[in-house]
Amino acid sequence: MLARAQRMRTGEDFRHTIRRGAKGVQPTLVTHVVPGAGGQTSVGFVVSKAVGSAVDRNRVKRQLRHLMRERLDRLPEGSRVVVRALPAATDAGSATLAEHLDAALARGGAS
Repeated sequence: MLARAQRMRTGEDFRHTIRRGAKGVQPTLVTHVVPGAGGQTSVGFVVSKAVGSAVDRNRVKRQLRHLMRERLDRLPEGSRVVVRALPAATDAGSATLAEHLDAALARGGAS
């Protein structure tokens, strides 16, 4: 689980990150990354109903949250990241999601 301070909560934070962030696209997810200049790194997740039932959406969100927690130290301090799950994420395993997340973060400029 991500710490409370590391979770993106406001709609304005999501909008700013999606509009201004570098985009990394993969078959199961899309990332938007705004490298920071300091402060607390924060991460937000978007998992729409297109991904599946509530059970499927929550499972995908839990998997992504766990994977992002392991990758927070790779991000520049103060970065903002939004991870948007695509419908293909429902059937993807954790290893596939991890591979796609790493590739999307690298494409988004958060290597």
